Amino acid sequence: MSKKTYVMKTSEIINLGIGLEIHFCLDAADTNAQFTMFKVVIHPNAKVPAAHYHENFDETIYGLKGSLTLIVDDQIITLGPGDYQFINRGSVHNLINQTDEIVEILAFANPGIFTANYFKDLLGVLKVGGPPDKAKLNSIMLQYGLIPVSS
Repeated sequence: MSKKTYVMKTSEIINLGIGLEIHFCLDAADTNAQFTMFKVVIHPNAKVPAAHYHENFDETIYGLKGSLTLIVDDQIITLGPGDYQFINRGSVHNLINQTDEIVEILAFANPGIFTANYFKDLLGVLKVGGPPDKAKLNSIMLQYGLIPVSS
């Protein structure tokens, strides 16, 4: 029987500069592509990703702090601390912080094909300044299996 090695890791923080901070905890390489885990800090009036769905992974969101409005397949859900929502691949969803307080959630994507590189690539477009290039943002979403949906 082989001995397993466990590694403690510090979150990689990706500040998108639009009221969203991503604290990437476990990437695909850390979990043998079983899942990824990241904390999202959502400031009031944050610019959040467009409504979208995932082709190749499911997502579970767990509330840590504050009250988040989550819209899944046209159903409006309020997610508070200790609440969770499983989002099947193919379910259209987005999230909104409609409060004056910071909201924090923990997100799990499985299998672990979704990586921190998605947020790093978004940051590359957002750092350019001025209004973001929506075509480039949509292209990045598509590259990582997030399919944007027009509202």
